[in-house]
Amino acid sequence: MSTPPQRCVLVRHGETEWSLDGRHTSRTDLSLLPEGEAQARALPPSLSVFVFTAVLTSPLIRARTTAELAGLGDRITIEPDLLEWDYGAYEGVTTAQIREERPGWDLFVDGVPGGESIQDVAARVDRVIARVRATAGDVACVAHSHVLRVLGVRWIGLDPVVGRSLILDPAAYSVLGSDHGHPVLNAWNLR
Repeated sequence: MSTPPQRCVLVRHGETEWSLDGRHTSRTDLSLLPEGEAQARALPPSLSVFVFTAVLTSPLIRARTTAELAGLGDRITIEPDLLEWDYGAYEGVTTAQIREERPGWDLFVDGVPGGESIQDVAARVDRVIARVRATAGDVACVAHSHVLRVLGVRWIGLDPVVGRSLILDPAAYSVLGSDHGHPVLNAWNLR
């Protein structure tokens, strides 16, 4: 009997005050809104088809709470490399506000003053991918929008800037896997 191919399930945390307002939230440790808690509580039926041998989560409360409310709390391992992109001077600022000073600004292309580069984020997610691939069975990664978007494209070997073409809604999940040994995106932004 053959072993099924490994899957990596990416889960974005539920809604927070700043994600609702469109503010860039990296290291500010915000709790979920009641709506975000409800979103996380709605995840277990969808995630029940997976047999997780590991659950890696960002150390921030919004990700840890999402994992717990999604029924994954008994297997959580904190993974600092799943922290959101460090937005530096743009922490708590919306894209519209940034574009008032920098018309056409794009996080994935233009970066942030005083924060991480896209190459820094890619290096972190490459370490997470190596850890996931070294683990037998399905692995969940519960974290944040931009870091998970970069993880998704790095999983399939693409340049991290391609992550700007993927949207990941609050409390949405995505499935990464393989097809005949080739890494693939099985599904993206499911609710």
